[in-house]
Amino acid sequence: MIYGSADEWREAPSKRIMLFGMSGLGKTHISNLLRAEGGWFHYSVDYRIGTRYMGEHIADNFKREAMKVPLLRELLMSDSVHIVSNITFNNLAPLSTYLGKPGDPDKGGVPWEEYLRRQEQHRVAETAAMLDTAHFIRRASELYGYENFICDTSGSICEIVDPHDPNDPVLSALGHNLLMIWIEGSEAHTQELVRRFDRAPKPMCYQQDFLEDAWAEYLTLKKVPASKVDPDDFVRWTYARALAHRQPRYRAMAENWGITIAADDIAKVRHQTDMIELVAHTIESSR
Repeated sequence: MIYGSADEWREAPSKRIMLFGMSGLGKTHISNLLRAEGGWFHYSVDYRIGTRYMGEHIADNFKREAMKVPLLRELLMSDSVHIVSNITFNNLAPLSTYLGKPGDPDKGGVPWEEYLRRQEQHRVAETAAMLDTAHFIRRASELYGYENFICDTSGSICEIVDPHDPNDPVLSALGHNLLMIWIEGSEAHTQELVRRFDRAPKPMCYQQDFLEDAWAEYLTLKKVPASKVDPDDFVRWTYARALAHRQPRYRAMAENWGITIAADDIAKVRHQTDMIELVAHTIESSR
């Protein structure tokens, strides 16, 4: 770790951390809090993915749908209207909408092969966005004067790395530049995330092997052809399995590359001093 002790962390003129874990456990909340207090640069990986790397794919998909409407097609063909994605740190709907859910097109589903293609686009984009972190650390300091830096990762970071490989290119690059912190949820958090997802299922990114196994099992279990799958039902059915799939990967990332902080402790943070002391205590207790 780049901070060898709690005192080294407290006294460091440049504090650089990365938060990872399941969506909904406080990564963006803490990032927004530190940014709002001043002195911290907030690097949102999802925002970087949705703008720099997936922005054209997202806009083209909007245009593809608009071209189905004669009036809009005429306006687009004559450059009379402009369609862009209004993605923000706190509204990533354009990105998740593009990723989509596989299944029946009459229910808003995406054909399976197209779904996998978009998943691969996201994997490539997320890898590139994570490797951009060092560039943004330098940019934050040299251009904007920020010495403190927080990287707010996507929940799918564990899908694009091998936490057991000491030479993993993404984790190696990150480990040289910041302290990786896993926000670990409890069983109660897991149950609440499942309930929340059940109310509003949204697209997510997974490893292809995991997805293909889940898809094959679902088709067999439900006895439906791929073209008749209810997209929301599939992603709901997959979500709890995804949590179980990701948990050991997050744990290995923390054990081999960083530290672990409980989501309940993260929830108590109200100011940057709270976060600095929480990290210091965790570093000290993990030695």
